Amino acid sequence: MNSARRPGVAAPWRQGEVRLAWQLVLPALVMLGLTALVPIGWTAWESLHLHDLRMPWLGRPFIGGANYIEAISDRRFLEAAFHTAVFAGVAVTLEMCGGLVLALGLERVTHGVRVMRTAILLPWAVPTVVAALVWRFIFESPGGMATVAVEQLGVAAPTWLADPVAAWVPVVLADVWKTMPFVALLLIAGLQNIDPLLYEAASIDGASAWRQFVDITLPLLRPALTVAFLFRLLDAFRVFDIVYVLTGGGPGTATEPVAVYAFIALMQSLRFGYGSALSMIVFGVSFMVALVAVRLLSPEPQRSSR
Repeated sequence: MNSARRPGVAAPWRQGEVRLAWQLVLPALVMLGLTALVPIGWTAWESLHLHDLRMPWLGRPFIGGANYIEAISDRRFLEAAFHTAVFAGVAVTLEMCGGLVLALGLERVTHGVRVMRTAILLPWAVPTVVAALVWRFIFESPGGMATVAVEQLGVAAPTWLADPVAAWVPVVLADVWKTMPFVALLLIAGLQNIDPLLYEAASIDGASAWRQFVDITLPLLRPALTVAFLFRLLDAFRVFDIVYVLTGGGPGTATEPVAVYAFIALMQSLRFGYGSALSMIVFGVSFMVALVAVRLLSPEPQRSSR
């Protein structure tokens, strides 16, 4: 009679599979360490030093968390954090709502489905810098298309890129225009996983289109909505290129997010230590959001019943 295998001891064939898996993954882990972990570690180490290229005679003394303490008390950083939060809240909300409407509309298209889906993905395929330049041209005052369109309605158009509030309009619209197709693509994939028989059964029971949307579509589309929301939220926290090309963070610092402020501290003010601390704060927030994403998306372990 074969004796039962001791718990916690893997079979020889299982150990071989695990060893092979590590051998196959090792090159990718090495590349990940070289391209991601090493720069992050170096930035974290740099953030603990006073490294200012404007005063090279100071050297690079170790100052611990002084850069982070300065960031917390820095009014410009706090304003940039507020700008980042406002941008993320407004842009992601519009992208989720618009992407859901777009996905529902495309799901009902019966002719030219591939052409339509390819067409909506074109904004997402456009390089971000090019998209930002196009939207800057549209809102350029006084001859921009947006200004002309508003004045045709009999309303005085603001000087878009010179007004602290109006400057947010092209920034948000450019981001929504570019990334809403990505959200719609993820939601279309989720809609295709819903069994059409559920809608047929609901129609037979007399459920209206609204009730079908609320009771069937939204609950079953929740995983796709969660993935799209978290992906977009991560990108919104790290927004840089659209803002930098469109407004440069201006007028003044009215549209400056944390990523742009960190770039200015690093590359213009030449404060490598302080700029590295700002970059690590952006990384830390993004990392926490990623942890929440993994927590929400990972399936709950099933409890075995005896």
